[in-house]
Amino acid sequence: MKNAPRLPVNVMSREFIENKFRYYRWMHEEAPVCQGGLSVMRVFFLAGYDDCANALNDPRLVRNRTTATGGGRFLFPLPKRLMPMLSSMITSDDPAHRRQRTLVSKAFTPKALGKLSERIETLTHELIDEAERHNTVDLLSAYSLPIPVTVIREMLGIDEADMPRFRAGLRALSEGFSGWTLLRTLLVDMPRTVDLVEELIERKRSVPGDDILTGLIQAEAAGDKLSHEELVSMSILLIIAGYETTVHLITNAVVTLLQHPEQFEALKADGTLLDAAVEEILRYAGPVHGTKPNYAMEDIEIRGVRIPKGAPVVPILGAANRDPAVFTNPEVFDIRRPPKKQLGFGHGPHHCLGAALARMETRIAIKTLIERCPNLRLAVPAGELKLQRLPLWHRYERLPVILHPEGRR
Repeated sequence: MKNAPRLPVNVMSREFIENKFRYYRWMHEEAPVCQGGLSVMRVFFLAGYDDCANALNDPRLVRNRTTATGGGRFLFPLPKRLMPMLSSMITSDDPAHRRQRTLVSKAFTPKALGKLSERIETLTHELIDEAERHNTVDLLSAYSLPIPVTVIREMLGIDEADMPRFRAGLRALSEGFSGWTLLRTLLVDMPRTVDLVEELIERKRSVPGDDILTGLIQAEAAGDKLSHEELVSMSILLIIAGYETTVHLITNAVVTLLQHPEQFEALKADGTLLDAAVEEILRYAGPVHGTKPNYAMEDIEIRGVRIPKGAPVVPILGAANRDPAVFTNPEVFDIRRPPKKQLGFGHGPHHCLGAALARMETRIAIKTLIERCPNLRLAVPAGELKLQRLPLWHRYERLPVILHPEGRR
């Protein structure tokens, strides 16, 4: 058994974030299991497709740190007020994880999502109508962001009057976990978001509505209901997960298609390629590149590398999706690529519950853009597009585009 080689940079660094695909190649060739830095932790990173998929199904790797180490759930003490936000089902294990997932899964059935399709299509056209008043816009803020934010707001039954606080909470939870903003996020923004969600829950108890939040309050599975803390935790998870991935999946889709004009033209010429295009975008430029840490319940060996009991393990999904052992010419973007399951939404028990919704929103968003803005162009050179400095994400700060470069017909 051998020790894991150390990753030459910290995945928190700007250099790694901007050159992640080069490091993934190095990992595949030299160190498919290696140690590196993630925030204040030293973790074991996995790069290979099979290793990542197997790890996400391995009962010896758990999300709850206490189960594996006997210590605290988090590396350092946090205010009790934040526990409902941080102790969600995404960091829990079965049976608690399975119980909560079962209670919320009804909101994401094909029947439930089918009802949303028409609403999303109408919304995309409304957003393009507004954007066309300016022609040159930041597509991220003008289009990619409002789609999932509006959908999750309506699914949860959040009133328009609460939207300023809702947006502020989303912004803090999305962007406030790096640099000097971390302290404010932990001590100010996160407690305010908990307050807002608790207010919404009490409102729904008094005046039920036709929405997910009311359904969660009333839901029963085998005589079981979510506790108040679980309701708060689940609601915040739905708010974050329900919009954050999709915002950047839509944005990344547009960037990728504009950077590969021959693929964009093929998609415009054949709409039946749309589903395959979304899957290839998830593989090639998906927004989520890593999972939450998984902790070893015992000493584990992966590819001859010893991972000691209690050590955190992070499968790098972005690297797995470019594994040359699984995907032919993985660094080539090809919407006609033969179907093969990419890991952009994870795998196993923690596979993203909202994956079907995110796919649907992205598919409709791209379809409307193609119909309404077939000559869409970047408004700046591609090299000027900047990635957000967030570890194990691939997401842009802005996406300036020209909707109609030659004017509207």
